[in-house]
Amino acid sequence: MKTSWSNAEFIILKLCIACAYILIGAYFHKFFRDHYLVVLGAFAVTMVWSVYLWAGKMRRTRQE
Repeated sequence: MKTSWSNAEFIILKLCIACAYILIGAYFHKFFRDHYLVVLGAFAVTMVWSVYLWAGKMRRTRQE
């Protein structure tokens, strides 16, 4: 199955991936460790949003 993503939808996915990288970097760097909860919150929101967008696209492609 093939799905297409708009640029606006890719922004959410990229934010999710960026937050994951920052969380990994937080383990090594004190600056990010001080902001761990903010980054973790942003990661959680963008992850759920990305999964929601993906699931919606999969449902639409199955109906076609």
